[in-house]
Amino acid sequence: MSDLTGRVAPMSSGTTTGADFTDAVLVGEKLEDRSFEGCDFTGADLATLRTVRCSFTDCDFTAVDLGRSRHLSSAFRGCGFDRAHLVEAEFAGCTLLGSMFNDCRWRAARLHETDLTLVGLTRADLRNLDLSGLRLREANLNEADLRGADLRRADLSGARMLRTRLRGADLREARVEPDAFVQADWEGAVIDVPMAIAYAAARGLRVE
Repeated sequence: MSDLTGRVAPMSSGTTTGADFTDAVLVGEKLEDRSFEGCDFTGADLATLRTVRCSFTDCDFTAVDLGRSRHLSSAFRGCGFDRAHLVEAEFAGCTLLGSMFNDCRWRAARLHETDLTLVGLTRADLRNLDLSGLRLREANLNEADLRGADLRRADLSGARMLRTRLRGADLREARVEPDAFVQADWEGAVIDVPMAIAYAAARGLRVE
């Protein structure tokens, strides 16, 4: 296996396009002001990686280990993270616009002021995460496990939520499409009065 320094030098600012980092090892590395376009990180060990103001566009992160990694003001646009390990990863001030995170584990991950617009989270394990106030517009949350998650004030406009599990999730003041009230599993979720009225209306009930 090779590390990033063995394939691309130096580790300073710059743009890397179409590079193969399959099975690369970047454990504990720090990337700052770097750009990667169309690069392949499949199977890479990126545990405890730190990125600062980096951008990754159309990159493949299939089956990578990003456990305990930290990302500050970085962008992951249109990237694929299928089966990625994201336990205890942190994203602060980042954008994940249009990236796919199918079958990923996010246990104890932290997301602050991070844009999840158009993100694919099919079957993602998002249990007990703090997603409060985040933008999840048009995200694909089909079959995602959001049990116990904090979704207060989250923007779920246009989000797909077929068979999304919400038991114990707090959705007070969240923005939710009417379709979600029919498609998702809302049993045991915490909602506010306006949402309860919208839920009833979506299911054909009359509130008087």
